[in-house]
Amino acid sequence: MGGMQLTEVVKNLLIINVLMFIGTMVFLSNPTELFGTTVDRGILALFYPASEGFQPFQLVTHMFMHASLNHILFNMVGVFFFGPPLEQRFGPKKFLFYYLSCGFGAMLLHLIVLTIEIYYLGSASINSSMWGASGAVFGLVMGFVMLYPNQTIQLIIPPIPIKAKYFGLIYMGLELFMGFSGYGSQIAHFAHIGGALVGMAIVWIWKRQGF
Repeated sequence: MGGMQLTEVVKNLLIINVLMFIGTMVFLSNPTELFGTTVDRGILALFYPASEGFQPFQLVTHMFMHASLNHILFNMVGVFFFGPPLEQRFGPKKFLFYYLSCGFGAMLLHLIVLTIEIYYLGSASINSSMWGASGAVFGLVMGFVMLYPNQTIQLIIPPIPIKAKYFGLIYMGLELFMGFSGYGSQIAHFAHIGGALVGMAIVWIWKRQGF
């Protein structure tokens, strides 16, 4: 993916996510008394709207919260590699709109699926929470795939080169399989799919409009 130059919005997204992770790990890793209420890092994740843990600001903050070091590393690597080519193509304002739209699309599909699981299948808890930028990152991946399908991507694990279009197909296929099979149920697979679908829809519309 030649021409890897860290663009402005991508740089700021990386900084915000890292600061949120470090700051909450330092100050909120254990239950803390704040404004007369006991809170921890989970207060910034997204709880189901009918849960007592839900707060309106979580609709935004959850996209910048990560549960573990591996979680934030995986997502920030995705932002670092797939974000700059898209920001260079879209421009900073449209790129930020794209990134956030993918994040909100991920949240929406996650909440729809969670509603079905809670009220119709009885397979999820109303107190479950959603963390991280994964939905937005999947949007970046699929946006890159749609714009540069024949670009070769050098994977880290396994360390092999693969064309973007095949990488996207494998990625989406695995997420669909794991989402419907319940494999890795602690991971919000449908949020990933939601972010990817919104990203693909936006790129399709913008391509028809000639950007």
